[in-house]
Amino acid sequence: MSNMKKRYVPFTYKMMISYLLLVLLTDVLIGYISYTMLTESRTEMAETNIRTGMQQARNNIQYQMDEIQRMSDTLFGSVSFQRALQKRGEPLDIYLTMMDEVIPQIVSPLQLFGNNIRFMLYTPNSDMIVITGDNLDKPIGQSDYYILPLRDIEHTEWYQSHKNSERNNLWVQIDTDRKLDHISHIRKLVSYSDYGSVIGFVRITVSLEDLFGNFATFPVEEGITVRLIHQSTGERVYQRGQAEQVNQVGKPGEGLGKGSRRDVYLSLHESIPGTDFAIETLVPEAYLTKDAGKLQRAILGVCAISFIVMTFIGFMVARLTGRKMTRIVMLVRSFQEGNFQKRIRFSGNDEFVRIAEAFNMMAMNIQELIDSVYLQGIQKKQAELEALQAQINPHFLYNTLSTINSLANLGEISKVTEMVQGLSRFYRLTLNQGNVHILLRKELEQVETYLEIQRVKYADTFTVHIDMEPGIMDYQVIKLILQPFVENIFKHAWFGETIAIRITGRRVKGDIELKIIDNGVGMRPEQVKRLRIGPSQAGGYGVKNVDERIKLRYGEAYGVYIASIYGAGTTICLLLPADRGEVEDREEFAK
Repeated sequence: MSNMKKRYVPFTYKMMISYLLLVLLTDVLIGYISYTMLTESRTEMAETNIRTGMQQARNNIQYQMDEIQRMSDTLFGSVSFQRALQKRGEPLDIYLTMMDEVIPQIVSPLQLFGNNIRFMLYTPNSDMIVITGDNLDKPIGQSDYYILPLRDIEHTEWYQSHKNSERNNLWVQIDTDRKLDHISHIRKLVSYSDYGSVIGFVRITVSLEDLFGNFATFPVEEGITVRLIHQSTGERVYQRGQAEQVNQVGKPGEGLGKGSRRDVYLSLHESIPGTDFAIETLVPEAYLTKDAGKLQRAILGVCAISFIVMTFIGFMVARLTGRKMTRIVMLVRSFQEGNFQKRIRFSGNDEFVRIAEAFNMMAMNIQELIDSVYLQGIQKKQAELEALQAQINPHFLYNTLSTINSLANLGEISKVTEMVQGLSRFYRLTLNQGNVHILLRKELEQVETYLEIQRVKYADTFTVHIDMEPGIMDYQVIKLILQPFVENIFKHAWFGETIAIRITGRRVKGDIELKIIDNGVGMRPEQVKRLRIGPSQAGGYGVKNVDERIKLRYGEAYGVYIASIYGAGTTICLLLPADRGEVEDREEFAK
């Protein structure tokens, strides 16, 4: 018997026994855990879906409420609208005033609002022409407006409770709102002359169905109920669904009580910011566990298929694996980790040799591609920065030389000397020995040099205040980011005899915030928009040039921001990362 030849069994086949036992044990364990966690998982998934729908509904409601409030804010703050409401005179004059001032300011927001709304203006002005209709007690079919006398509502309960109230901008259900599933925004209009006299009431009514938007995420046909409730009183304002009361409120993972499955609910709330309302969703237990049987069968099927597949794969792996495959797997793992320097060599002339050659070639190509793309990216970024940096508008140089020529003709030798020295110092700081970055103190010194040149030209007709945190003066910034905006103040913002300029710098969290503030003529919103999206027409680098250079260097999170009020001045804000020189080091390394 000892001389009998033993049957050869590969080592990989021997490993299959423990492998199959492990696969079987794993499948059974996974199936058991999946089944026991089924109810909890389904509850969490359902809650997540419902909460997502509630957040969408909340955002939709809040957005529409904000839009409606902005309508009333516009009318409240419109002096021409208030004057028109208080105008008295002949019917023709009143009619023309309404057609020119009142009705356009009412109709315009109605046309822009996405849903149908009803606008009602109650005015105590008896000369105002009344616009009424027979749709006030009907659901809103399309956007419409009405101008009614204040006496129509003087005896209503809501008017009596709000006419002397300090609260304004309220969302309430009044008159027929509850019956029609409407809700109204009411606002008291007061005279701009004394801010005390009531010149009217604005009521904007919207359908709650439109306010909620799409109910696709709330399958009410499966027992889910959605409500809009008043948080302080608990009053139900609106409801979609059949639930009338909740016997038991549960939370995920805690169970939902022992009551009837029809009466047990999971209650979810979502407050609407800025209002007294909240969205309440009641999810029945039956909805949470409706797929339990289906998922159970699916788990059993997946486990069975998994075991069969893994068994088949195990036998295939046992026949095909070996040291060559192990080496190939190790090579692939090194690729996954980003190491493309390793190579593999096999002897022979089979598929493993071809695979090894293909892997080696792929690794070499990928490494070359990475090197090429990385280098091209750096070169492209540097070229874009240098192209922007080269866009120096010689307008300032022309003007300064022209001023120097005029002073020389007048014999102002001392002023000519002062301006030439200032101009030399300005361009020495501008060149910065060819470096893109400059210390913030040097950038500020360049601005001060520019202002000294301008002071020779403009004498004492402008004042400058500089307020910089000492701790940020040694940070690196891109050169020529302050002077173009100061130059624009002299070229475009000046009106009157004098102008004041303020330059500030602060450390804000991990960034630096620089501001150039003036009390000049300011800009209208469309001018600000053109500065940001169009080519610069203002000389120097311009807003767009500086903004693009900052974004190319530091990323889209940084750049130039403009705040301006026409007739009151402009604030330019530059947001930069706090940099002590690491960027410059990386440039030198790339070169």
